[in-house]
Amino acid sequence: MFNIPKRMDPHVAESPVYRAPTAAAPSYRPHAATLIAKGVKLEGDFASQGDVQIEGDVQGKISAAGTLTVGAEATITADVTADEAVISGVLNGNLHITRQLVLHSGARIKGDIVAERISVEAGAVIDGRVEIGTRQPKSDATVPPATIPETEIKIEPVAASTDEELKVEGEAVVS
Repeated sequence: MFNIPKRMDPHVAESPVYRAPTAAAPSYRPHAATLIAKGVKLEGDFASQGDVQIEGDVQGKISAAGTLTVGAEATITADVTADEAVISGVLNGNLHITRQLVLHSGARIKGDIVAERISVEAGAVIDGRVEIGTRQPKSDATVPPATIPETEIKIEPVAASTDEELKVEGEAVVS
């Protein structure tokens, strides 16, 4: 109305200013996942201090301090250590998960699993031993920790009803 430029009008807020990262400021996002994309093949030992998302092929050893996410088309031939894992693809190797393991219906695991908690969708396949829960030393000195039996279960989908069910064979011990 009075031809006052917007930046000088006290009633109009200024637009945010973008500042490029300087040498003192890191140019990475601290919570971004490391991505191994579809079509990428990685061989060797791989360690990350954060989250890792794998959509390609990995052979070797994987260690992630955060969450490991394995995509539906990913193939891993490696022993894996992670805080948490969400698996939808193929993994040939042992899994040691500190907290939560989630196996989606497309997951195919050939190897032993040790996890605090595990969630398995109908359709997921596990070929190996599964150990759930942490083994805390008991205060009673008469029961040594070595007497706790290992857990072996075999999970197969059953087509007995319209709702998908899981058939569990063997003995499962949760501590």
